[in-house]
Amino acid sequence: MKFQSVITWSLSIAGLMILFFSIFSSIAEDMEALNSVMANYPPELLAAFGWDQMDLGTVLGFFAFAFSFIQIMISLQAANYGYSLVSVEERELTADFLLAKPVSRVKILTGKLLTALTCLLITNVVLWGVSFAAVGAYAGDRSYDTDILAKVLTTVIFLQLFFLMVGLAVSLLVKKVPSVISLSMGTVFGMYILAAFGGSLGEDKFDYLTPFKHFEATKIVHTGEFDLPKVMISVTVILISVVASYVLYQRRDIPTV
Repeated sequence: MKFQSVITWSLSIAGLMILFFSIFSSIAEDMEALNSVMANYPPELLAAFGWDQMDLGTVLGFFAFAFSFIQIMISLQAANYGYSLVSVEERELTADFLLAKPVSRVKILTGKLLTALTCLLITNVVLWGVSFAAVGAYAGDRSYDTDILAKVLTTVIFLQLFFLMVGLAVSLLVKKVPSVISLSMGTVFGMYILAAFGGSLGEDKFDYLTPFKHFEATKIVHTGEFDLPKVMISVTVILISVVASYVLYQRRDIPTV
């Protein structure tokens, strides 16, 4: 896992957040025009992305809107790391060299996971810093609750762990990962589309199937609380994926040259 990758992801995510908030003042000052535009959208479309609960004229409402796009990026990064953690070495036929060393597979996988978690933590810290800085810089004299802002940002680590561990577990379930990018995008956008589909239909049962509904920024801003039953579903999936990954890696046949 290259350090350059972490820098690229972190700067891209930070840049997107700054870009969003650079237009916040102009949007907030002309809410009447924005509301008229939003009123022309079908209610199903607004509900699909949680925009029916947003007030883009408020600091946290606009942050929730921007954060819904940031969630996709942090999830893509985590899924990319998860799918590539073991598969890259197997594809390049260098895994057997690593396993030939007097180190257990448990230690090898633990080392890989710690590296990935460190990379994700760097991105997390950058996002926290940029978010508070951007909100503070562009909010002007508009008030907002920093505790709720922190709660929204707390969801980042859960999304990162979810897609990292699910990606790793799936990569160990299949014999060969054909394309890390394709699988990462398929997993993340598949979950995102599922969340949007459930939102547009108003079907709560879809909410339990995707982490994007477990950590929905608009609901946290609206209620000020986490949806704990749904959060626990994601935590359970993460824990199961961790155990499954270690078991599967212990039993995995590693391709050799």
